[in-house]
Amino acid sequence: MINKKPTSVHIRRHCLREPIPEIDQAALMLAEAVSAHQRGDGMRAEHLIRLANMEKIREWSNSLWGKSSPYIQYRGTPSAEPYVSRSERKIVRVPTLAQRRQLHQRDGYHCRFCGIPVMRKEVRQWFVSAYPDLAIWGRTHDTQHAAFQTIWAQYDHVIPHARGGDNDLSNLIVTCAPCNYGRMSYTLEEVNVLDPRTREPIHSDWDGL
Repeated sequence: MINKKPTSVHIRRHCLREPIPEIDQAALMLAEAVSAHQRGDGMRAEHLIRLANMEKIREWSNSLWGKSSPYIQYRGTPSAEPYVSRSERKIVRVPTLAQRRQLHQRDGYHCRFCGIPVMRKEVRQWFVSAYPDLAIWGRTHDTQHAAFQTIWAQYDHVIPHARGGDNDLSNLIVTCAPCNYGRMSYTLEEVNVLDPRTREPIHSDWDGL
């Protein structure tokens, strides 16, 4: 269970947990896999996809996922937005395709919290279709490819949806799945994380494939 006692920690973090180098390594492998596929070398592509499925990445992702995460430094915040009833929440929660394109144009293809590369669901689905024998995306958390699961692009509400956050682009940011699901419905202040909108997004050669 999360320790919900107020904490004396005042130094705000950029993210829940610093990323590990294996995540960038896996992204490079997946980029090389795409190049191999385009050359017609499916065997090489399949090998690289398998290599990217690293246990260290799964451990990193699992350490952030859910209520038992040791990296959730919850602190009571009287000024935090209160939870609102489901009937009072904004109807549309998932951003539209047009919004997602705008978000990636603004934020690039890196998590605004931890900075790891991210990949759109549609790209992952292409991998799943092109290499069905690899069983990339199972029904359960533990049967999903560790790298694809970790770099899965999310569109997170800075003010959480459950706290009345709207779907305006100013309240949406691109994040990875662990940072999104790790924060859950807590406000940034409650988990002691800096607002990522106060710093520039990462723009690099990684284009989400």
